[in-house]
Amino acid sequence: MLRMGTVVLTVEDIDRAGDFWRAALGYVSRGGASDDWVILDPADKEHWSEPGASIALSVSGYPQQYPPRIHLDLYADDQAAEIERLTSLGARHVDWDHYPPGADWVVLEDTEGNRFCVVDVSAE
Repeated sequence: MLRMGTVVLTVEDIDRAGDFWRAALGYVSRGGASDDWVILDPADKEHWSEPGASIALSVSGYPQQYPPRIHLDLYADDQAAEIERLTSLGARHVDWDHYPPGADWVVLEDTEGNRFCVVDVSAE
């Protein structure tokens, strides 16, 4: 049986993207980064009580595809506070007209144009 190991995001500026995702998720770099590849893990992966995949950042050498065909869903107990924090780190709101009434998510993109949703899970 397969299991999720690492989600790979393509980037143009690995340092900028690494800084963003480490700050956004509280992840740390696994081993040494190269000029075109770094893997980020939860800070305490061995004792992490909730499931979470690692994120790898790979310099692609080609421009980001729009719209991207894959995105991350990030769960937030305080969605507004997390959106404010993420935008202060460099995330941007995506101009997206497809929200259904009462949507519990907001679409953002990281410093490299990789999209992700901040999902409000406070009602769960």
